[in-house]
Amino acid sequence: MLRSHKIALQPNNKQSTYFAKACGVARFAFNWGLAEWKRQYEAGEKPTEASLRRQLNSIKRDQFPWMLEVTKNAPQMAIIHLGQAFRNFFSGRAKYPTFKKKGVHDSFTLTNDQFAVSGKRIRIPNLGWVRMREALRFSGKIMSATISRKAGKWFVSITVDTEDVPPMSESQAIVGVDLGINRLATLSDGTMVTGAKPHKTLLKRLRRLSRSLSRKQKGSKNRAKAKQKLAKLHVRIANIRHDELHKLTTNLASQYGVIVIEDLNVKGMMTNHRLARAVGDMGFHEFRRQLEYKTAMRGGRVIVADRWFASSKACSDCGTKEEDMPLSIREWTCPECGIHHDRDLNAARNLMKLAVSSTATACGESVRPANTGAASTKQEFNVKATYV
Repeated sequence: MLRSHKIALQPNNKQSTYFAKACGVARFAFNWGLAEWKRQYEAGEKPTEASLRRQLNSIKRDQFPWMLEVTKNAPQMAIIHLGQAFRNFFSGRAKYPTFKKKGVHDSFTLTNDQFAVSGKRIRIPNLGWVRMREALRFSGKIMSATISRKAGKWFVSITVDTEDVPPMSESQAIVGVDLGINRLATLSDGTMVTGAKPHKTLLKRLRRLSRSLSRKQKGSKNRAKAKQKLAKLHVRIANIRHDELHKLTTNLASQYGVIVIEDLNVKGMMTNHRLARAVGDMGFHEFRRQLEYKTAMRGGRVIVADRWFASSKACSDCGTKEEDMPLSIREWTCPECGIHHDRDLNAARNLMKLAVSSTATACGESVRPANTGAASTKQEFNVKATYV
């Protein structure tokens, strides 16, 4: 199994300069390849990733001698990534590739024969050993490493082909998970996860730094400093959100064999100017992405209910369906059986019943419902975040 571990680096000034040069070379090679691909295509030729790599290797010593100051992997892997971007475009998985901009997603990639890892150090070609904040968490065959910059800090993401996988989940319990804005997640067993809401919590500081940046003169050193402060705050918000989602999804994947969620129209929800900020602050798409790969590693299943499934409007006790129920209604009483429902908890129980009572679709395949003996065990998840 391929697993990646992202580790913060501790480079000195010389090493940081080298990383910046390598990112610049990779960005230039990608943009050169994209422009050349367009030129050849408009001329009636058939450009390919391999032909562009050969063409760049034949001219870089004469036309771009500064490329030789960094590892050869920086331009080569950039062209390979361009080829993958075009394959994604032709298959309909992505849009047409665009030119890269300096300072936006700066990174370069190394193949396994161009670097080595020893404890809390990584050896980079033409540079030497660079300190890492921690050692690699799992063993196996190292495949590649991508060095990137975010808010002025450098990170390395090391991909390893390893057999160190989490233990298989023996639990066959089924749980329904309803995602929301007031609460991040409500489980069918009654567990409620409020959510850190880091963007909302740090919004005042974010606005203050944004105003400070807008008042600085363009091109000045003070503007660069203000921009760096704002970028660090955005990274902090993202880190708090990811930390919470990782804790929650790890607990769900390790404690339940079958997890049922809704196919939320996140893109459509983001078009509502009243909900967009709160929806983005929760990270619904990232929650589903993490949950799917973590349950797959542990042998579990994620069942995705259709987005038109009436999880909130139907009574989880008798099945009576209400025709109209706006988002403002958080609690309601069933007119048939008289049961009083919390909107989110009722939706989570309906999602659990979907897996128990009928055949559903998990990742495009037909699955059978699992044993629900442990579905009523309430779990408490420690997903609290600390703000400084």
